[in-house]
Amino acid sequence: MKFYTSLLLLVLAINIGANAQIIVSNPDFPIAGDAVVITYNTAEGNKGLDGFTGDIYAHTGVITNLSTSPSDWKYVIAGWTENTTKAKLTPIGSGLYQLTISPSIREFYGVPDGETILQMVFVFRNADGSKEGKTESGGDIYVNVYEEGLNVSFELPTSDALLVELNDEIVVKANSTSADSVALYVNDVWYTSVKNEDVLDATITASQSGKSWVKAIAYANNAMNMEQDSFYYFVRPTQVVEALPTGIQDGINYIDDNTVILCLYAPFKTDVFAIGDFSDWELNEELYMKKTPDGLRYWIQIDNLIAGRSYIYQYLIDGTDRFADIYCDQVSDPWNDKWIGDETYPGLPAYPEGKTTGIASVFTTAQTDYNWQINNFQKPKITDLVIYETLVRDITIQHSYQSLIDTISYFKNLGINAIELMPINEFEGNESWGYNPAFYFAPDKYYGTKDDLKAFIDVCHQNGIAVIIDLVLNHSYGSNPMVHMYWDNVNDRPAANNPWFNIESPNTDYSWGYDFNHESYDTKAFIDRVNNYWIDEFKVDGFRYDFTKGFTNTSGSGWAYDASRIAILKRMADKVWENNPETYVILEHFTDNYEEKELADYGMMIWGNMNGSFKEAHMGYTDSGKSNIDWASYQKRGWNNPNAVIYMESHDEERQMVYTDTWGNNDGGSYDIKVKSIGLERMKLGFLFDFIIPGPKMIWQFEELGFDISIDYNGRVGNKPPKWDYQFDADRFALKTFVSSMANLKTKLDVFETTNYNLDVYNALKRVKLNSTELNVVAIGNFDVVSGNIVGSFQHTGTWYDYFNGTSLEVTDVNMTISLNAGEYRLYSDSEITEEDLGTGINNPIISDDNFQLFPNPAENLLYIVPSNSIKVIEWKIFSLQGKEVLSGNWKDQQVQESIDISSLKSGLYIYEIITKEGKYQEKLIKQ
Repeated sequence: MKFYTSLLLLVLAINIGANAQIIVSNPDFPIAGDAVVITYNTAEGNKGLDGFTGDIYAHTGVITNLSTSPSDWKYVIAGWTENTTKAKLTPIGSGLYQLTISPSIREFYGVPDGETILQMVFVFRNADGSKEGKTESGGDIYVNVYEEGLNVSFELPTSDALLVELNDEIVVKANSTSADSVALYVNDVWYTSVKNEDVLDATITASQSGKSWVKAIAYANNAMNMEQDSFYYFVRPTQVVEALPTGIQDGINYIDDNTVILCLYAPFKTDVFAIGDFSDWELNEELYMKKTPDGLRYWIQIDNLIAGRSYIYQYLIDGTDRFADIYCDQVSDPWNDKWIGDETYPGLPAYPEGKTTGIASVFTTAQTDYNWQINNFQKPKITDLVIYETLVRDITIQHSYQSLIDTISYFKNLGINAIELMPINEFEGNESWGYNPAFYFAPDKYYGTKDDLKAFIDVCHQNGIAVIIDLVLNHSYGSNPMVHMYWDNVNDRPAANNPWFNIESPNTDYSWGYDFNHESYDTKAFIDRVNNYWIDEFKVDGFRYDFTKGFTNTSGSGWAYDASRIAILKRMADKVWENNPETYVILEHFTDNYEEKELADYGMMIWGNMNGSFKEAHMGYTDSGKSNIDWASYQKRGWNNPNAVIYMESHDEERQMVYTDTWGNNDGGSYDIKVKSIGLERMKLGFLFDFIIPGPKMIWQFEELGFDISIDYNGRVGNKPPKWDYQFDADRFALKTFVSSMANLKTKLDVFETTNYNLDVYNALKRVKLNSTELNVVAIGNFDVVSGNIVGSFQHTGTWYDYFNGTSLEVTDVNMTISLNAGEYRLYSDSEITEEDLGTGINNPIISDDNFQLFPNPAENLLYIVPSNSIKVIEWKIFSLQGKEVLSGNWKDQQVQESIDISSLKSGLYIYEIITKEGKYQEKLIKQ
């Protein structure tokens, strides 16, 4: 027989039940107008400060009648790491600390008269916030604030719901104030009572199965006034052992429009309830999950659901802990969902405040499948890849997939053929780079719905653009239910029996969150499920895996060759390619080249960081090989396959223009790289040599416009402004046009894929030769701050054509010397490269504005276009700054002018484009 005084708790009605023994208030019934002493026990709750001997502070506020939810703290005392004497606790021994709130709760927190204080709320921490004292499930700690007069509250048991065995005894203690009598009822049947006493003590026997409600009622004024408190206990049902139905997998399984089967992988656990909207968040014997014969899984079929409804749910494991479903494709977040607007995620289900705590999962019955327009997208060849890395949060102010759809014309015109999204699976918080992942099957709602994401991928495919997503499978963070399902409270880390996570990271230099155990069978199975999900459900074309040097249990920095890590990555890649052999597998690896070569030769792509060498080249510091860029060549690395994804910038590197703006070299005269226009010209030089070396390339968002806001602006991972207005700067626009030209050359001309090429890129004057039987190319450039001479080293004599300035050169000596000014470049080919070579209209040159009259500008309702007689206009277009086409029209033969009705456009800035047989003209338009 067991006596229940403080075990097996489940918070389903109010938050106060989860605070049992973590804190004690004196008096028991604190009121807003009086002082109160709070005693915190570090050995209870999550034990995050247990054994800690330094200063402890209370991060504390109140919940009032004006709070919108239990997470809507008001009148918070100091910021998270602001260490004020007012919030500092006093140690009293044995792991106990006290905080005196005086002269009254109202005055301590500064709550105005007339606003009702409902609860005080606490999280305890050390001085720098690295250690936290919270509830056992990681939640905030609440203390009720009462009104003066009659009150009653259960001191024992210490929660609002108990899971017990049949005939267990439950110790009950109810405290009251200003009561004539207190009565105890079980299932509305009188059990016992006391008169003229403040405390009622009793012992209840759990004598019947199912749920029983226990209620304490305090009476005053001859029963004219009354207050009550309640809890319920639930007698644990008999565990049913039954095999999984055929075809059921972990997570949510939709059987029909009204039926789902939930399946949870939970080895070493005793029992599991499904709780949620379908049970009004109470324990229900019909939702006591069946156990599989091997003891590894729990499952339940839920019937009679409403078609088309979203249900929020959790798993209650072993009667104490509530967890979301790691396999859900949507989560309900009590802290972050409220900041997501309807314009981003219409109809987001409201979190069930007051019924549960912590992150919950969502399933929706009778969903309509997304109607894909492209089902068999032909991915660009690896050698043709021009990848655009982007952070959805910062690329547009709307931070949404829909805004990316609106921007597709910009990407297409730029010439890129792949977009790499920084992590978009559900991560902690909203404002993040995404490398703090929590859920791997749920697209983060801050960017939009899952169908919005599918629509973006679909539109990309319609425009010949592949989509690569960034996956973080080295580690995960604490909101991931797999972390805390098996948790060592004493040491504040994953438990030794955690199926997926190491106790500690084996990497001695780099560690984030909680480290996946990549040797574990369960981790391998989980990773395979994640990869296949994104390929099958979202039709993604590839993955960039973050920090793959961490995919090992070998202790050390991760640099050295690691056969076990190689085996892990090959196994994972094989499983990906088993599903779709064309899927890109890209590693952020940064290990010894011998290991990277083995992985590249196996078919994986490896990130190739050339930020440092190009930085020196752009700044004009070229002595002693500082600007040597030969490591951009896969052949220099000794690889058999051209699988080095070369980049000058990424999300993780400082921007090249920041270097030139800040530390650019000069010749002591007029040539100063710190001057913006000169720095942007040198970026063209860099892009030329980046793109001409065969192999896949990547650029970072707005790099094509010379983004010059530091990575450390607003904090390294903080928000950066989207600079679409850079397009109105002629020098920046010219850089974008140059990048577009290089992208089109790379993706349209076979010679850019040649395996026969030569590099001379050690010194300031650099040369790259691409050799083939059909077309030969020579690129030369001067990264110095003074003029210089370079040997052309042409493949043969004859006529050579400079692609960018449109001139030709008669080469009579293949080793003829060519003079280049500082920052000057040439791109020669032995056959003239035409529009037909690149695809008609792809590389139209920008033509001058003296060929047109466009007026008025600014314009309110009508815009007029009048071309010169020598120009043959084909069509005109008007774009938003993000590249969304908002108006367009064709030019008729013999037409001499066009009047465009722009009255439907919102006031603001736009770009208009006129396409002619001679080229295209772009300029900004101000709509009044």
